[in-house]
Amino acid sequence: MSDKVVRYEAQDGVALITLDRPDVLNAMNTQMRTELFEIFTRLRMDESVKVVVVTGGGDRAFSAGADIREFLEPPTPTHFRESRRRLDFRSEMDRCSQPIIAAIRGFALGGGLEFALACDIRVAAEDAQLGLTEINLAIIPGGGGTQRLPRLVGRGKALEMILTGMRVPAAEALRIGLVERVVPVSELMPAAQGLARDIAAKAPIALRYAKEAVVSGLGLPLQDGIRLENDLATLLRTTEDRVEGARAFVEKRKPKWSGR
Repeated sequence: MSDKVVRYEAQDGVALITLDRPDVLNAMNTQMRTELFEIFTRLRMDESVKVVVVTGGGDRAFSAGADIREFLEPPTPTHFRESRRRLDFRSEMDRCSQPIIAAIRGFALGGGLEFALACDIRVAAEDAQLGLTEINLAIIPGGGGTQRLPRLVGRGKALEMILTGMRVPAAEALRIGLVERVVPVSELMPAAQGLARDIAAKAPIALRYAKEAVVSGLGLPLQDGIRLENDLATLLRTTEDRVEGARAFVEKRKPKWSGR
């Protein structure tokens, strides 16, 4: 029997990553962070994977956050800082050209929500509860939560969530822009995987450039972002897939992408 705590499978251009510690609500420990770091490092170089879906095993949680049992002994500051840097799987996610979809059921708290925030699109089940609850343990989010959350929901709502440790139900998460879709529990994985397949069917280079334009552009002044968009759009005009897309449209058929 495998002793891994993250399951990985890929089929037809879609990878599925499942956090597999359901008995502890998929709490993140050092082993899980190590496996996620290794998976996303490999994905950065895997052109056969077009889209990634991440979810939690079991029926209670995407991830309830860090495994508090690892918090009982205070580490030395330098050791803790270096270990976090070495296992910063979210930075590896940022380097992935593939769109990453979070399929969220149940609890997505603390580091679990930070994992979802590092994804590109979030689909939540109706039973989802999301929150950055670190303040209740006398700490603050340390996996990008204080930076990514306000970029999605705005400064005031982010501060309200972080300073109170409140949990936001799925319907409210949709209203404030924390998730993009809310579906019945039974439809969560079909909805996330269906979205992934729809995206994976698009031209591969166009997918990568579209993500780059949006994600990189958010960190640039508007005029620089527009310049980036124009450069990427111009490059796409030179691809074989662009010609194939035009021909398929005129001939009223499904395009056959080559990735060139």
